[in-house]
Amino acid sequence: MGFKLLLEASADIEVVAEADSGEVACQLLGSVAPDVVVMDIAMAGMGGIEAIKRLLAKNPRLRILALSAHEDTTHPRRALQAGALGYLSKRSAPEVLIDAIRCIAKGQRYLDAQIAMRMAVQDTGGGYSPIEKLSAREFEVFVQLARGQSVLQIAQALKLSSSTVGTHLYNIKQKLGLANQAEMTLLAVRHGLMDVPS
Repeated sequence: MGFKLLLEASADIEVVAEADSGEVACQLLGSVAPDVVVMDIAMAGMGGIEAIKRLLAKNPRLRILALSAHEDTTHPRRALQAGALGYLSKRSAPEVLIDAIRCIAKGQRYLDAQIAMRMAVQDTGGGYSPIEKLSAREFEVFVQLARGQSVLQIAQALKLSSSTVGTHLYNIKQKLGLANQAEMTLLAVRHGLMDVPS
């Protein structure tokens, strides 16, 4: 709501639709034609990264700005690999969101300055995260498992069979050398993919 009010206060930006899940965003794309989609990465259901892929499959010219509370480097990389033109932290100053939307609307890339700096340091300094070994789908499953979701819940959210999610779970454990869900949560927290559980 705060972001909507902020955007509507800007003379050159109009909010044409809102969605509370990736599924709803995909459904709305048929009835509205936004110039820019601001996609929250941590949405209910399929999640923002999968929603980005599906929206671009429907309209490859769509311009998407990923917005997230995550300030790690893995989420921005995944969002950009999925096709987003930009990535912005929710902790950025409000006027930065408007600048980012204007930039994306012109077809230019936009990356939160602090995250861009961290990514550059990682790229030049060899700061490698083991999570980079995961495929895009495995990464989505990993994040949901780390948040305590069950295989069945993930299967329903991502519209996959439980056996497919089980296969991803097996592959994740093998690639990352993890034994259980608690270790996944610890690894996710250590790499900044989620906040420390309270």
